[in-house]
Amino acid sequence: MLVVAALGGNALLRRGEPMTAQAQRANVKRAAVALAAVVRAGHQLVITHGNGPQVGLLALQGASYKPDEAYPLDVLGAETEGMIGYMIEQELENALGHDRPVATLLTQVLVDRSDPAFGKPTKFVGPVYEREEAEARAKAAGWAIAADGSKWRRVVASPRPLNIPHIPVLKLLLDQGVIIICAGGGGIPVIQRDDGSLVGVEAVIDKDAASALLARQLGADALLLLTDVDGVYRDFGTDSARRIAHLTPPEADALGAPAGSMGPKLSAGCDFALAGGFTGIGQLEDALGILDGQAGTRIESAK
Repeated sequence: MLVVAALGGNALLRRGEPMTAQAQRANVKRAAVALAAVVRAGHQLVITHGNGPQVGLLALQGASYKPDEAYPLDVLGAETEGMIGYMIEQELENALGHDRPVATLLTQVLVDRSDPAFGKPTKFVGPVYEREEAEARAKAAGWAIAADGSKWRRVVASPRPLNIPHIPVLKLLLDQGVIIICAGGGGIPVIQRDDGSLVGVEAVIDKDAASALLARQLGADALLLLTDVDGVYRDFGTDSARRIAHLTPPEADALGAPAGSMGPKLSAGCDFALAGGFTGIGQLEDALGILDGQAGTRIESAK
């Protein structure tokens, strides 16, 4: 099978961990072991990943310069895609004994320049703060902020991904047996000018939505949305909570999962399932088990 595996933020940085290269490297190494098992089982693999904490950190660092010297979010997205892709590429090569080609591709993703998301920031980036500190930083830097659990974080525009111009290049690499790391952080958001040229915009695309689009455009068989929980739960957070092994897209929609938790994954998973493949949601360590139907939650249209 051709599998698109989307690594959640936990694959790179667990909540509460220091945002150091060493901490991220250790987590990526753990992710590489799980992904190597998928490859060893005979599957073709395309990997995507989040970048919220990393792109937010770079934006904070840029704020120490003059306002006109700070890099925009599309450039910061490209920087984090290269940095994280490098770590995943190297650790996966190590886990596979350097017997498979692995390549990272910086990936532009087209969005609509009139997308209403530009007027309503919702995508979390950067570290978490207590509310008082978040409000002070927002006032000083002109941020929008929102609650993330019991903490507060910066939020930026998250337009819907429309097209991935690099699909022909990705297919060439797949035809040569290359394991690809691409569309990191949802890809680099670009819009199309009236003359047809592309230019980056201030936004961060949702990684799960971009991964579902990527899987559809590549004609993948499976989309894995890998996170730090072992599946989708009914009555989550209550004594009667139980993992759901199988869902159809209408059943997943009916769960009404909140946007701040499982909602984006269910939405992306349904989009891909409706296109003919199946989506698996679950823990990173269970990646191969999710593909085999032994773990996680599978979203698939009724036969």
